Amino acid sequence: MNLLNYGNVLRHLGKYKMYCKNSSVLEAMEKIDTIVFDKTGTITTGQMKIDSFHCEGMPEVEFKNMVHHLEASSSHPIAKSILTQWTKEDTITFVEINEWKGKGMEGKDDKGNVWKLGAAKWLYQEAMPSGHDLYLTCNDVYRGAIKLIDELRNDANETLQLLKQKGYTLILLSGDRKEKCEELAAQLPFDQVLFEHTPQMKSQFLKELNHKGPTAMVGDGINDAPALAMAEVGISLSDASHIAMQSAAIILSSNQLSSLPKAIALGTYTQQTIIQNLFWAMFYNVIAIPVAAFGYLEPTWGAGIMALSDVVLILNSLRLN
Repeated sequence: MNLLNYGNVLRHLGKYKMYCKNSSVLEAMEKIDTIVFDKTGTITTGQMKIDSFHCEGMPEVEFKNMVHHLEASSSHPIAKSILTQWTKEDTITFVEINEWKGKGMEGKDDKGNVWKLGAAKWLYQEAMPSGHDLYLTCNDVYRGAIKLIDELRNDANETLQLLKQKGYTLILLSGDRKEKCEELAAQLPFDQVLFEHTPQMKSQFLKELNHKGPTAMVGDGINDAPALAMAEVGISLSDASHIAMQSAAIILSSNQLSSLPKAIALGTYTQQTIIQNLFWAMFYNVIAIPVAAFGYLEPTWGAGIMALSDVVLILNSLRLN
């Protein structure tokens, strides 16, 4: 892409509240035929609400306090939502704390106890109540569970319907439970629904899809970063985790899913403009060079024609308005 086209495109990306990291991404967008979506924070708002919780072997206050302290070190959208609903009471000192991608949080307190807060597939045991989203254990002993509810983005259905009408294959790829993914997918025009996928599984799935054809991935969490990097075009929302935005090639700075069709369309129009500009540049050269070589074109006229060709390219690029 020449600088003239790229500068004009960047201006329009700003107009539509999008940021693109390099010009090749816009060219790749024109070839995309499959779009993969994360669920939490992408199709849904990511503002998880605590529906109910259960604790065992510890007071409710201590349970909430421990959950708050563990989630305070997490970058996941669920953690951010919980922190706004539950406040910390007593201070808990962790000697060591780690975030396991696609699993949850693990912290070792100053007494040597190992606390884990995370997904059912990581911690769930038969003694634990089913149907919850997060489980808390201490030294691998069940201490509590949290059930969360999330809302669909207000522009998700309209956006996906539009993309479906344009012929794109839409896939939901989530680490969440089967029940939640299928419930969400029943409201939206997805062609395929995949659930309980770890970051490594997501990345592998994108790798396989890219062998079949160019694929775009839309995600926002730390768990989506490997898949965003693996996709032909990684797309992130503006309130995504820092690592997700680093891995993505396009950022929808408006934090609106409805900006996605505009980004795809802009990529298509940009590719068409490049081809048109190359045609006009070649047209002028093919006509003018032989004429000048046989002495039928004076230098003044030659300079004027070259200047006119630049004007044509500029006007054609401005058609992106």
